[in-house]
Amino acid sequence: MPFFLLQIAVNNAENYLPIVLQIIFTLGLVATIIIGSDALGPKRKGTDKLKNFESGIEIQGNARQPMAIKYFLVAILFVLFDVEVIFFYPYAVNFRELGWEGFAAVLLFVGSFLAGFIYIFKKGALKWEE
Repeated sequence: MPFFLLQIAVNNAENYLPIVLQIIFTLGLVATIIIGSDALGPKRKGTDKLKNFESGIEIQGNARQPMAIKYFLVAILFVLFDVEVIFFYPYAVNFRELGWEGFAAVLLFVGSFLAGFIYIFKKGALKWEE
C-alpha cells in the first residue's frame, strides 16, 4: 500500500484540533457578546417597558381560549408535505447521474407521498365544514 494512503487512513486527535479551536472560539464569542450586551446595554424598566406588546394593538381578552384542532391539523399537514417536496431538489439536480434506479426511487417516493395524501383526504382532514 502506498505511503500517502496510509497517512489518510490514520486518525488521531491532532486532526480534530482546528474543530476544537473553532468551537472554543465560538463559545467564547457568544459568551462575550451576551455578557457585554448585558453590562453595556441600557437598563430602563418601567410600566410601559414591562407591558405585553401585541403589535401596537391593545390586548383584548385571554389568549388561552380553546381553538379548533383543524388549524393545527392543517398546519402539521402543510409542514409534512412541504418537507417531503424539498426532497425532490436533490433528484432534480442529479437526475442524469442517478439514471433509471434514481427514477424508480423517485417513483416509489411519489407513490408513498400520494398514498399519504389520499389517506388524509379520505379521513376528511381537509374538510372545513365540520
